[in-house]
Amino acid sequence: MLMIRTQKVRLYPNRHMTKVLDSLCDYRRYCWNEGLATWNDMYELHTLDSNSPYPSAYSVRNELVANKADWQYELSARTLQLAIADLGNAWQNFFDKSQTDWGKPTFKSKKVARQGFKTDRAKIVAGKLRLDKPRGTKDWYDIRISKHADLSGALKVVSIYRENGKYWASLPLEVELKAKLRTGDNSAVDVNVGHLNYTAGIVDTLPKRLRKLYLRIKFYQKRLARKRVMNGNKATKSSRYVAMRAKLQRDYRKVANIQHDIMQKLTTKLVNNYDKIVIEDLPLKLCR
Repeated sequence: MLMIRTQKVRLYPNRHMTKVLDSLCDYRRYCWNEGLATWNDMYELHTLDSNSPYPSAYSVRNELVANKADWQYELSARTLQLAIADLGNAWQNFFDKSQTDWGKPTFKSKKVARQGFKTDRAKIVAGKLRLDKPRGTKDWYDIRISKHADLSGALKVVSIYRENGKYWASLPLEVELKAKLRTGDNSAVDVNVGHLNYTAGIVDTLPKRLRKLYLRIKFYQKRLARKRVMNGNKATKSSRYVAMRAKLQRDYRKVANIQHDIMQKLTTKLVNNYDKIVIEDLPLKLCR
């Protein structure tokens, strides 16, 4: 039986590939915004004239490809294709209110800390990530990946993003699922504030190192808020403000990594040691 196992890895591009990744992140945002604007125009035209075609991912993509500028040919064509495909899925979800992230697609902002793109033509070569090279491009290099990554399996659509000056990739690998040996044991998990209870003991979800980070984040948030109150919009342009904001973003990343590590270790332990896992599901709104 085949399954998709997603491996999140850190990327270490050289100077040239750093510029390439930045350009592709900007290009993905450009394609999304242009596609959304085109979609809105086509939808408005359809409402005014029923003979006009209803917008779809196919028609919007063809419109953008037909109007491509010269500079767009220097970047991967798959970035545009996948951006419009995701836009089409977003519009489909808009008509399904049962979706957790239900809502009308919005334009992407370059001010968002996390920027990224997708490609389905990436390869793993000698333990490095190789992106698809556009035609006419001479300088192209493979990107080094964090050493702890398990890269076995067939690579699918890769998501690459930049956050806090660092580059990450989500590598979905199609691997063969091995049958799990039965242990004959069952377990129950009780979710509490600061800890998780299960059959074999207690897992602390608020360790000492995490509490220190929360205090430091609180300190940075107060200092940044004070600077904005005192200096207004000029505060965000000062070098000290930018440096402190970078420290705050770094601590946010550390907190996310610690929380992710705790949950991954616990869930792996539960799956390996127990055949049946029961987790309570309380409607919190009714408990108030």
